[in-house]
Formats: sequence, C-alpha cells, structure tokens
Amino acid sequence: MLCHWRYVLDNLFGEVKAVSCLGATHIPERVDENGKPYKADTDDAAYATFELEDGVIAQINSSWTTRVRRDDLVTFHVDGTHGSAVAGLHKCWSQHRVNTPKPVWNPDQPQTMNFFNDWEEVPDNWPAENGFKAQWEMFLRHVAEDGPWPYGLEAGAKGVQLAELGLKSWEERRWLDVPKLEF
Repeated sequence: MLCHWRYVLDNLFGEVKAVSCLGATHIPERVDENGKPYKADTDDAAYATFELEDGVIAQINSSWTTRVRRDDLVTFHVDGTHGSAVAGLHKCWSQHRVNTPKPVWNPDQPQTMNFFNDWEEVPDNWPAENGFKAQWEMFLRHVAEDGPWPYGLEAGAKGVQLAELGLKSWEERRWLDVPKLEF
C-alpha cells in the first residue's frame, strides 16, 4: 500500500523525505476459494511512519486484518497546532483547538466524556464526485484529446520507490531517506 500512500502524502501534506516501516503477516494460514488451507507467503499489514517536508510527521497503518471501528473504511486523522480533522471517504469532521475538551485522567473511573460529541461535521459545499470516476475520465481525456495527465512514469516510479524503501526499512529495522528521483 505504500505506493498509494506516496501520492496521497505528496499531494495533500508534503513530499515524503524519509520512511520507517514494519510489516507483518498476522494471519499465517488462509483458506482459498475451494476451502483448502494454505500458508500465506505475503504480509497483510504495514505500519509506517513518514517524515515529510517542513518537518511534518505522518503515520499510516495499512492492514487487511483490521476490524473497522471508526466512521468509515478508511480515515485520515490530521493533527495541527490549530486543530484536527478526520476525513473518511464521504465525510469530514474537525475540531479547533479552542473546542478541544480537557478530560481528567483517572484510570479508576469510567470516562464520562463522549469525545465524538466535540467534533463538528465539515459541511458539503458542493457535491463530491466519485474520485475513481473523475480520474478515469481525466485519463480518457488525456488519451483521446491529449489532455493533461499528472500521473505519468515519474509518479509511478515514486510509488514503487517508496514501497521498496518500506520493505528495506522493515528488513533492516531502520529509518531510510527517500532520495529525489532524477528523470
């Protein structure tokens, strides 16, 4: 999944400068379509931390074995100095720092605060289009009309580069810098 996270991070938060990644195979034996068990030969989870430009830190956990207990199948939780946002596939929630509750830590008492209640839903200002459809239409315009296409060989190479560095980081158990690609 790191190849996909590369364009998400680069385009939304800043260019990836370094990566530290740990992969895992949480389900070592699986069952095929015919009900026959087989030994898994691939990882099913990756836990990665990224250093982005301007000192931004991003952490992304990708797992095929996680059970969903959040607002959507995928969520992006972004924390900044002035507030936070949690965006899913269809909705986004925000919390400004002045609206952040100040809970009291007491491990002997159940938490009485409902932390979900302190977030505000970001309103839809326009109808959101299916992102896959929009990108597919942009690609077809590129092919048929020679329209712009920002996701060429360089973008693909950057994704492969990050996936390979993530695997190397896992094997060597260390941070790795992400060098600029020269074309």
